[in-house]
Amino acid sequence: MASLTDRLALFENPHAIAHLRGIVRGIEKESLRVSPSGHIANSPHPQALGSALKHPSITTDYSEALLEFITAPSCSIEQVLAELDDIHRFTYRHIGEELLWASSMPCQLGADEQIPIAKYGCSNIGIMKQVYRLGLGHRYGRSMQTIAGIHYNFSVPDELWIELQQQQQNTQSLQDFKSEGYFQLIRNFRRYAWLLLYLLGSAPAVCRSFVANRDHRLSPVGSDSHSLHQPYATSLRMGDLGYQSQAQCSVDISYNSLEEYVTTLRDALAKPYQPYDEIGLKDDQGNYKQLNTHLLQIENEFYSAIRPKRTATPDETPLQALEHRGVEYIEVRCLDVNPMLACGIDAQTIRFLDTFLLFCLFSDSVQTTSAESLALSENMLRTVYQGRDPELNLCRDSKEQNLREWGADLLLQMQPVAEQLDAAHNGNNQYLSALRHMQSAIENPSITPSAAMLGEMQSNNETYFRMAMRKAQEHRRFFQSARPDQAVTAHYSDLARQSHLQQAAQEDSDQISFDQFLSEYWKSS
Repeated sequence: MASLTDRLALFENPHAIAHLRGIVRGIEKESLRVSPSGHIANSPHPQALGSALKHPSITTDYSEALLEFITAPSCSIEQVLAELDDIHRFTYRHIGEELLWASSMPCQLGADEQIPIAKYGCSNIGIMKQVYRLGLGHRYGRSMQTIAGIHYNFSVPDELWIELQQQQQNTQSLQDFKSEGYFQLIRNFRRYAWLLLYLLGSAPAVCRSFVANRDHRLSPVGSDSHSLHQPYATSLRMGDLGYQSQAQCSVDISYNSLEEYVTTLRDALAKPYQPYDEIGLKDDQGNYKQLNTHLLQIENEFYSAIRPKRTATPDETPLQALEHRGVEYIEVRCLDVNPMLACGIDAQTIRFLDTFLLFCLFSDSVQTTSAESLALSENMLRTVYQGRDPELNLCRDSKEQNLREWGADLLLQMQPVAEQLDAAHNGNNQYLSALRHMQSAIENPSITPSAAMLGEMQSNNETYFRMAMRKAQEHRRFFQSARPDQAVTAHYSDLARQSHLQQAAQEDSDQISFDQFLSEYWKSS
């Protein structure tokens, strides 16, 4: 098997190194709409933003108030960020006095039933999306549906896979080789994802309202009884305050191959679960409360820090798409919205992510045992709550090792990857500069985003809520400061009109009841 050094040696060839410029990226960024007073917006998804069911760039996720902005796949970091910026500016022109919450953990929340579930119209697929979210509310509580994150989609070009395949004298089909390679990346990612929580996590505190009537391990921020935190926390949304549950703790999904992944996830989808059976499938009026009473309603309910992905056709599930055509790209799901950045993410972060993901792809990746999976989950949880503690140890190969020592070792191993990426991009040292910044953050935890957030709260004598409100107001002024670009406005206005027409056509074309639609969906999945 080729080593990291062997794989990187490929790129000493000028022809091969050009393939590193073909990395394709996309961003899905969530933002909660809030009122001028900082409470979750109860208004419907703005008509001018288009149909949440059909718009390719502006939709909603769990709550009706949780906007999701989706950039087109691109080889250009600058283009991805410019598109994300354009979407923010267009959105701010159509949400009145509302704000986009600047942080991952939500604003002030009222009672659970006051949090609006996302709606997608009266087509069968629209109803299914809404019922799925109703089910999540019954299973986890609706406050979960107000948490925002950033998903980073990543793939490398076929030309690079062909180079790797030839180097290894591999005789598989190209798609099988790619799927195997992406699962190798995923296994390494899961081993080292704690490093991303430490370096990029920006959710160390929450409003007390978020954990009302819930068990938690948080403490007040000094004398501030409105804000709760852990002093060394990094990303609370990735711990047991997010979409983690005792039910899913029993799910052992295998990432050792595409076949094992599909089999173990399909088994979880079919697994009965008594607490969800007790919720019931329908209410007394015959309205659906959830899609089914299994451990998982659909595959997306299994929350993981990274997912293998394949674009699905309208008549197949995500799992079927993977099974039939293999892995197309991977989706990183453990990134917080950084409130210090107007778009929540910047070019430096993206360059580090590219370096990190290529390191995971090019490094040896042994298969994962169930025992190792438990240790990986424990490492993530420790980093969520104690990541910046200089004394924190993680489990490495059945032994304890200091997080900062291990992190420094990993970042040093990534340096040749960053150097190759810089060489591919005309030697501008931007990838190495991003890596150097992360190395500084390992040595000095105070410059991590999570520490910076707590520092802002302390230096300004602010609650978490006031800090996040101030940042949201700053971002609003930033996005409204420039005159609207007429071409951009016309583009997104046209997408909005088209999406409404597509939703209407979808609703008109449905010929069967939702009960029948759902029955046929389960039969085909």
